[in-house]
Amino acid sequence: MNNNFLKYTLLAASIFTASSCKKYLDLTPKGEMVVEKTEDFYNMVSYPNRAYPINNFQYLSDDQWIRESYVIGVNKSMDIINFTFDSTESRVNYMTSSTLYNRTYEYINRWNMIVSLVDNSKGDDNMKALAKAEARVLRAYDHFILLNSFAKHYNKATAATDGGICMMDKYDLEAQPSKASVEQVYQFIEKDLDESIPFLQKTPKDVYHPSLVFAYAFKAKVHLFKKEWDKAKAAAQQALALNSEVFDLVTYTTQGGPSKVLIPAGVNPENLSYHYMTGRNELNFGYTCIISPELVQLFGKNDARYNLFFNATNASFLDIGSGTAYWNVKFTNFFYPTVGLKTPEVHLMLAECLAREGNLQGAMDIVNMLRSKRITNATEAKLEVPGTKEDVVRIIIAERRKELLFGFNRFWDLRRFNTEPEYAKTIVRKFPLVRTTVPQQTYTLPPNSKLYILPFAQDVLKKNLTLTVNSGESVPW
Repeated sequence: MNNNFLKYTLLAASIFTASSCKKYLDLTPKGEMVVEKTEDFYNMVSYPNRAYPINNFQYLSDDQWIRESYVIGVNKSMDIINFTFDSTESRVNYMTSSTLYNRTYEYINRWNMIVSLVDNSKGDDNMKALAKAEARVLRAYDHFILLNSFAKHYNKATAATDGGICMMDKYDLEAQPSKASVEQVYQFIEKDLDESIPFLQKTPKDVYHPSLVFAYAFKAKVHLFKKEWDKAKAAAQQALALNSEVFDLVTYTTQGGPSKVLIPAGVNPENLSYHYMTGRNELNFGYTCIISPELVQLFGKNDARYNLFFNATNASFLDIGSGTAYWNVKFTNFFYPTVGLKTPEVHLMLAECLAREGNLQGAMDIVNMLRSKRITNATEAKLEVPGTKEDVVRIIIAERRKELLFGFNRFWDLRRFNTEPEYAKTIVRKFPLVRTTVPQQTYTLPPNSKLYILPFAQDVLKKNLTLTVNSGESVPW
C-alpha cells in the first residue's frame, strides 16, 4: 500500500480489524476521500460516537440490577448467567461474538493507521507529532479497556506469565498477533502514554481529541491499577493542576436541576473525555440502567447524585417494591459520562493514594470536598476522619460507587479490590424480590470467581486457534 495515498470512507468512518484481533479493512469507495495530508490524519483522531458496550459483564456488578421478567421463564443467556453468578456454564457457548472486543480493536486499527502513516503525509511536522501522540493515547486507552475486561487483574508477582490480550502496535492488515502477557500489555500502554504526553495540548481542537489532562488522568488510573501509589499520585496531581473543577450538584439542585438548567455534553467542565457506553444518547434507555437496592441505600436521602437523576416509582421500567431505581434524565438535559474520565474520579484516585500512604486527613479532605458538592445536607456531607487506612479506603470505594456509575468502573473496582483481603467482597444477591410465585434464591459471587475475567468469543477463537481463554472456560469444539 502506498502510505501517501490512502482511501477511506467518510460515511463509514469505523475501521475494521482482522485475524484473531482484527478484520480486513473495508475500503469500498462511497463518498471517498484521498487521505494524503497531515491535517486529514489529525482529523481522523476525532471520532464522535465511539462507544464501548458493557453487556458482556454489566450484571456481574453489585451496582446494577435486572427486571424479574427478563430472568424468570426466559432462556438462559449471558445476562442471566452473569446476574445469577452461574459459574457452571462455559460462557463461550453463549458468546458467538463480543461487540466490546471487536469494536475496540476496530478503534485500535484506526489509531494504528494514523500512527503508521502520518509521518509520510504532506504537512507540518508539529501536527504529525500531535496526531501520532493523540492516536497513541487512544490506542493505549483501548488496550487498557480490553486488558481489564478479558484478562486477570494486574498482579505484580504473576503479571509476566498471566495471559493478556493481543497487542496491536502497527497498521498491518496481514498481521497474526499472538496473545501478550498482562505485564507486556501494561508496558506497551505506559510507553504509549509516556512518549505521547510531551506533545499533547491542554485544549485540543475538539472534545474527541485527547487532551493533556485526560492523558495524565489516564496515567494515574494505570498506576492505580498496578498499586504504584507514588506514580498514580503524581499523575493525578498533574491532571488536577490542569483541571480540578467539580460540578456543584448542590447548587444545581437549588437551581431546579436538569428540568430547569440544561447541561448537555460539552458544558460540564469536569468531563475529561467523551467515550461512550451507548453513544452520544448516553443513558437514554432507562431499562438498561437500573441500579441495585444496595446502591440505592448507599446514596441516602440527601444525595443529589440520586435525587436529581433517578426514578424509583415508574412501573414501566421497574419492579415496584424491589427497591431499585433507574436513570431518568435525557442526555440532552444532563449528559453523564459512563466510560470516559472526569475530574471527580481523579480527585478520588488522589484521595486513595493519600490514604494508602497514611495521609488520612488529606484523603478525607478530598472526599469531603467532593461530598460538599453532592450532599444537600451540609452536616451529613462532612465525614469525620476514621482511625484506620482501611476505613478511609472503604469510604473512597463507596464514593467511587456513587460517582462512577454504569460503565466499567465498578466491575473493574471489584476486580482490583478483590486482590486485597481487607477490601475483597463476596457479592450476595437475593432474587426475585417481588414475585412470590417463584421461590427466592440466594446467589453469591466470590472474590476469586472466574466470572470476573471475560472469555474471548467464538469468532475470535476460531480465527486464531492458538488463542486461549484467560478464564479457563472450555470452548464448544
